[in-house]
Amino acid sequence: MRGVPRLTRSAVALGVAVLVATSSACTTGNPDQPPAPSHTETRGPAGPVPAGLERFYGQPLSWGACESFATTADDRTAFSRRGLECARLTVPLDYGAPQGRTIALGLLRRPAEDRDARVGSLVLNPGGPGASGMSTVANLAETVSGGELGRRLDLVGFDPRGVGASEPQLRCLTDEERDAERLDNDVDTSPQGVAQTEAEEKAYAQKCAERAGTELLASMGTRDVAKDMDVLRSALGDPKLTYLGYSYGTRIGTAYAEAFPDNVRAMVLDGAVAPAQDPVAELVAQGAGFQQAFTSFATWCVQQPQCALGTDSTQAVPAFRRLVDPLVDQPAPVDGGRKLSYGDATTAVIQALYAESYWKTLNHALRQLAEGRGTELMAFADLYYGRGSDGRYSTTMDAFTAVRCVDDPRVLDKSVRAEADRRYREAAPFLDDRRGASNALDACAFWPVPPTSQPHQPKVDGLPRTVVISTTGDPATPYQAGVDLAKALDARLLTHQGEGHTVFLQGVRCVDDMVTRYLVDLQLPDEGATCRR
Repeated sequence: MRGVPRLTRSAVALGVAVLVATSSACTTGNPDQPPAPSHTETRGPAGPVPAGLERFYGQPLSWGACESFATTADDRTAFSRRGLECARLTVPLDYGAPQGRTIALGLLRRPAEDRDARVGSLVLNPGGPGASGMSTVANLAETVSGGELGRRLDLVGFDPRGVGASEPQLRCLTDEERDAERLDNDVDTSPQGVAQTEAEEKAYAQKCAERAGTELLASMGTRDVAKDMDVLRSALGDPKLTYLGYSYGTRIGTAYAEAFPDNVRAMVLDGAVAPAQDPVAELVAQGAGFQQAFTSFATWCVQQPQCALGTDSTQAVPAFRRLVDPLVDQPAPVDGGRKLSYGDATTAVIQALYAESYWKTLNHALRQLAEGRGTELMAFADLYYGRGSDGRYSTTMDAFTAVRCVDDPRVLDKSVRAEADRRYREAAPFLDDRRGASNALDACAFWPVPPTSQPHQPKVDGLPRTVVISTTGDPATPYQAGVDLAKALDARLLTHQGEGHTVFLQGVRCVDDMVTRYLVDLQLPDEGATCRR
């Protein structure tokens, strides 16, 4: 799950793309599997169908090659892998008016290898919010190949409304505008600086309304995505949903469990968002999580022959600040003529803290910055922002803001904003530029449509036992959030003792074995189960 340090959209410093670690895995596909032929399937309606939505729940899906669905350079490579097939799912823009305007969601499926032993579909969302489920499944195809998960279950990724291959796309800024925004640090917390930041946030909200339309913005919330998933479940022919949600995808899963508890077969929520935590408390807890990750990185780094932070881990924060503070006034040059801003540098570091596997590269990037160059850090920042090698941005950042602005109550009290920023700085001193707390309102304060949900304790009567995975060193969704979500859902908690954001299908065999057994055979992990890398 992404976060928003300083509580303004333009000061985001985090990663989904996740963004999230699962969707950035590199795979080569199965060259021996033939391309999927074009075909149309009518498997729905399956299971309960809400009145008035029959045509959506029973719709046929036309599956075919995926190349035309790609919206980024990375997707063009991933979607061309053999054995993948894509389709579009039609859903109402407004479930309150199902006879009105419709939109189309992009779907990507990696079919089960053993059709005779097939259990059903595993629907997957990687979080963000705003990350592409299609990209994630394409990149996980080889990971599950030959294993029981890939043999017994279709993997189905969907791009939520407004995201990626879904139509219409949500885009608030052009590529050029996004590049320019990233050079604007917004670190001035004086009244004049705050006024400038708020003017930019208001202008951004206005651009979203003008370019995407308020109808789409009003429907971007998790409430509607959960309803879309139930349409998808039925169209796939599954009487009950089998779901895997990473990071913010756990909030989608929780919303689905609350709206459709009787429609759940199995549900795995990895890297949990606490359901009842208010946005400010969530942000501060995330700041503490990234500080913990930075401390772990520094402890590792000082044991290396050449650590960019020196040889004393207790001095890692001031050493880091000496590297990044000069960027406020003098961005570092980047190969190709771009400039690494202060905001991009801190964003890059937090992106790298999502996974322990990035630590070696992060150290090298910080050493490069000490030499006056920002190319390697810029690569991390681009990963977070969804900027491809061709200079094009994915829809992730705009979707992230749009979803959070309708999922959470907006904060309009400037004293609350200042207190939240003060607490964030205390929780994450490595991100504190020592310029004082800002009371600037963010884009959500100016958002043109009202929230459609808010954090709350879910009511899930009738929900079967589900599984929540929580990692003790998770920086983005701290361990306690998983404990709280498991309690709220009466789910079985699986603890992973390790570092990084999310863990299933990322090489920890203990986790993979137990969760696969649950997804295939509904066998829960033992009470108190714990795994280590």
